[in-house]
Amino acid sequence: MSSLPDFATSWQATLHWEPTPAQQASFQQLFEGILQGNQQMNLTRITEPTEFWEKHLWDALSGLAPWLSTAGVTPWLPPGSSLRVIDIGTGAGIPGLPAAIAFPDWQITLLDSTQKKVRFLAELATAMVLPQVRAIADRAEFLAHQPSHRELYDVALLRAVGPAATCAEYALPFLKPNGIAILYRGQWSEAEAQQLDSVAGQLGGKLVAVQPWQTPITQGIRHCVYLQKQHPTSEDFPRAVGIPAKTPLVG
Repeated sequence: MSSLPDFATSWQATLHWEPTPAQQASFQQLFEGILQGNQQMNLTRITEPTEFWEKHLWDALSGLAPWLSTAGVTPWLPPGSSLRVIDIGTGAGIPGLPAAIAFPDWQITLLDSTQKKVRFLAELATAMVLPQVRAIADRAEFLAHQPSHRELYDVALLRAVGPAATCAEYALPFLKPNGIAILYRGQWSEAEAQQLDSVAGQLGGKLVAVQPWQTPITQGIRHCVYLQKQHPTSEDFPRAVGIPAKTPLVG
């Protein structure tokens, strides 16, 4: 099995952080576990070590840069160090599992609609000794209406492909007041930002920041979009299963 590069210089140059040796070992275990899981199900097409580092590990933690770096003050960060986090549409467990490695005090919920993937992720988290991670098989449109999950979380992560308005509708009902949704995007424009801010307003949120990135190895364009929950989300949202994706809200 190939070893992941450590790229300590790249971590520091971009995110002002680098993993400890124990965290690097956990990243390697995650890499090996996902490759093994790939033999039974379609988890990821990214299996080469350097590409995995950039497109899964670095990309996952780029969205969490405000917590990783102590440089400067980010006024909209949720208070406290032991945060509740939900990774919506987690797929191969990314960004949730890299987040659990980088922030062992966080309580991380991995949400995916595919039962087989969720069983695999639960077993992988156990094997990696990540007791703060749980995996749930469900749809966001349903789970976000359950009292045990609605407005429970400090942070919602969405790297899943889909319109930004759809992602916002999935995420904001899960968040506490002042909670933050992080949408991982590729290209991004000011027009998209204005439209998303209007949609977020319908859901009790506000666009508070957009962080552009250039990936360290391939110089690809990425953006991390941050929405803050400011008011309770109407019980009308999220709409029934399938509707947010088929008919995204418009500003």
